[in-house]
Amino acid sequence: MIYSWTAIPEAKIPRASNPIFQHLLDTYVSESNKVASVWKQFHDADLDFRPDPRSSSVAEVFRHQLLSERRFFGEFLATPEPAPESVLPATLSVESASSRFIELVLARLEFFAQQPEPWWMETVPFFDIQRQRIWIFWRRVLHTAHHRTQLTVSLRLLGRVVPSTYGPTADVTWSTADPTNLVAAAGRR
Repeated sequence: MIYSWTAIPEAKIPRASNPIFQHLLDTYVSESNKVASVWKQFHDADLDFRPDPRSSSVAEVFRHQLLSERRFFGEFLATPEPAPESVLPATLSVESASSRFIELVLARLEFFAQQPEPWWMETVPFFDIQRQRIWIFWRRVLHTAHHRTQLTVSLRLLGRVVPSTYGPTADVTWSTADPTNLVAAAGRR
């Protein structure tokens, strides 16, 4: 896929000490780039928008994403993280939240790259259960995708562009895009 903007280029992804774990780094960067692309479609005036009174506002999702990644990675995977009170930008804006998000992702990459196989496979506490670190990592990536999806719904309701994340959208496509919307496409090999 071709993206008009990439927060973290491929050249900035460190090499994993064990090549079998390179996909974790590559996917974490890819998913983080998608988050930043979605966030950057908002305007500061959108930060209080919520699609329903029971829903989180855009600003609340931004804050939750920044704080919950810090907690998941710091508490459960022991990544070096900033103090909780210094995670959020002093003034929350689309630009400050997006920049802080990418800054935190970049700081975690080298740590993850250095971890050997036994570290990833070790079972550690996760809330009130025990899970392997690799499971916790993927759980965090999925949690991030969930919040990104919440925000794409808000973008659509606000009439903003919904950027491509896994393929073309109603707003972003390209000549070689091949979405699977037809039975015939699903049967291709």
